[in-house]
Parts: sequence; C-alpha cells; structure tokens
Amino acid sequence: MTAVRISYFSDVLCIWAYAARRRVEELADNFGDKIDIETHFCSVFPDAHTKILENWKDRDGFQGFNRHINDVSERFPHVQVRQDLWLKTRPRTSMTAHIFLKAISLIEREDLDQQNTSNTDFFDSLSSRADWAVRQAFFSDGADISNWHVLNDIATRLGIDEVRLIEKLQSSEAIAAFATDINLAQSSSVTVSPTYLMNEGRQKLTGNVGYRVLEANVDELLRAPTGTEASWC
Repeated sequence: MTAVRISYFSDVLCIWAYAARRRVEELADNFGDKIDIETHFCSVFPDAHTKILENWKDRDGFQGFNRHINDVSERFPHVQVRQDLWLKTRPRTSMTAHIFLKAISLIEREDLDQQNTSNTDFFDSLSSRADWAVRQAFFSDGADISNWHVLNDIATRLGIDEVRLIEKLQSSEAIAAFATDINLAQSSSVTVSPTYLMNEGRQKLTGNVGYRVLEANVDELLRAPTGTEASWC
C-alpha cells in the first residue's frame, strides 16, 4: 500500500503550530510507515513587529497579543509557554529560523544519502529535533530565535557541524530550499499555520484541527476508494 503523503506547513512563531506538534507526533506514532509526513514552512510572521502592531493596534499591541498567547496556551497544558512572550523578547521575523532549519535539513539529507538510508523515526531525525528545539527556545525559554547567535547555540547543543551549517547558509542553498517551501505554500494557497495537505492537495485542514479530524482523513485515504468512488472526507 502506498503511504499517505501529508504536507505539513507551519511557522515557528505560531502558537497554534507549537501546540499542534503533539498531534503530528500522534499521527506518526499511530500510523507509522502508512503515512509520509513532509514538513514545510509558511511565512505567517515574515515581519512579526509590523504584523502584530497592525493587527493588534486596537487591542493594546504587543500587550494584547501577549494576553492572546496566554489565553491560547491555557488550552494546551501539554506545552510550556512563558507568560511574558512578546513583552520582553520580540523576534523580528520567523524567516531566519526557517532558513536555519532548512540548512539543517540539507545537512541531514546529505548524510542520509551517504549512508544510503532514510529516516526510520520521523521525530528522532536531526531536522525534527532541531525544529522542536527552535520552537521551545522561543515559547518555553523566551529566546529571540530571529537572532543568529541564538540559533547557532541551538545547533551547537545538537552537535551540528558549524562549518557545514555556515556552508549551507553562505551558498544560499538553505535560502533556495526555503524559497521552494514558500512557492509551494503559495501555489497551494496555504495562508494559515498550521496547514495539512493530503490527497495531492484536495484535502486541506487548517488551523487548530483536532487529532480525530486528522485521523479520520488519513483513515479515509488509507481505505483507498476505487477510481469511481469518491472519498467521503
């Protein structure tokens, strides 16, 4: 049986995507090699300060957005969120972190190709651990993940070769990989973080989608209707 491909888009500064990580983990745990999760980034916070100040100008700006983050986090006790987010530390953009993570993905891909193997555990992969470390650095520790020094510290803790990382950044390979994600998001009309695309984009689930909804969509695709039978999802 062909694995169900799930294209998962998110922005590292998005609280909804931070909380949704557990749902994606649950999918990976429950379906194993029946699904193929492809992670991509979408730019919801390309200019975080302008976005927050414009969208929340009538709701107390950064202070109002901070209250919103705290209200949302209360619904997800499985994740740690600092109560002072966006009051002290205010990342300028999510794009720096996205490019950084793309560089790590490129390094990981090269290593896997050399070993002639593939990831056996999606969430134990280097790129996935780096992704989670970046999100935790902001939401749990209050670090400015738009700062290269902060990201470099994360890479060091993960044992990533700094020379190879800089190589991917200076060669613009990481930027090109991120641009591919952005183009894919635009062509698929992805504007919300998180977004899940299945069935070659015909099934799109956006935002705070419950696990059972995700599971039902995967189950229906695994049921593999015939060419004359439409999916009920």
